[in-house]
Amino acid sequence: MTSPDPDALLAEQLLRLTRRVHRIQKRHLERRDVGITPAQSRLLRTLAHFGSPPRMADLAEYLEVVPRAVTTLVDGLEASGKVCRVPDPTNRRVTRIELTEGGRRALGELRAARRAAAEEILAPLTAQQREQLGGLLDTLVDGGTTKHC
Repeated sequence: MTSPDPDALLAEQLLRLTRRVHRIQKRHLERRDVGITPAQSRLLRTLAHFGSPPRMADLAEYLEVVPRAVTTLVDGLEASGKVCRVPDPTNRRVTRIELTEGGRRALGELRAARRAAAEEILAPLTAQQREQLGGLLDTLVDGGTTKHC
């Protein structure tokens, strides 16, 4: 009998945790009745990080998806009043995507749902364990390229 591969076990644990995070976050979002998909929520969060309204191509590049996928997401968010298309002031052929007040409210609900999900998931951990987990996750997310003091 062969012993289990420890790296494969860790990878499976990470995948299971990711699925659990998504399930719990989805449940919290449903309670708040935000009415957007996970992909739309990702686009809203991305929009919030841009200083000025980005072009659709900028969003597609940042999200690492094809431009058509962004168009579909924007169509849905625009129909629900969370974003709007605005003309580029310097190039009339370019359209930029801007958060509306409804989009900002939805972002607030998303943040609250994510916080509630994180609290639920992290509840069994002590403050020290949370700090250790944060450091380990930072290392995994950035691939070990960040130097910590």
